[in-house]
Amino acid sequence: MYKSRGIIIKQFDVKVLDENDQEFIKALQSLNIPRNMAALITYLANVNEASTREIEIGAGLRQPEVSSGIRTMHENNWITERCIRIEGKGRPTKIYKLRVPIEKIIQHYENEKKIEAAKIMQAIQRLREIAST
Repeated sequence: MYKSRGIIIKQFDVKVLDENDQEFIKALQSLNIPRNMAALITYLANVNEASTREIEIGAGLRQPEVSSGIRTMHENNWITERCIRIEGKGRPTKIYKLRVPIEKIIQHYENEKKIEAAKIMQAIQRLREIAST
């Protein structure tokens, strides 16, 4: 923390996604996973825990994108959340951490895609049956 022109400025370190992380995000997006979810998953897989603000800065997301992704991750039971109080007034800061290994999240999407592929193949088979009659 330092003072500049009478304003107290807080400093903190934030992990920023690198080139490999960007490649991981693109791979997730190729599975039709929204960019905000892909970036959020990637970011949390690379840090022990992070606040919403750290996620915004490190993953290059806006606050509503982080909130939306966090909601989805809660629904899938992929993250834990804890609150910490900061000096002074204001809301507590929420800190998020992956509850499951990244491999389990990848497995979830793999299973989803297998189900989708099976449905597509059934539709194709049905088309063949109808066409041959």
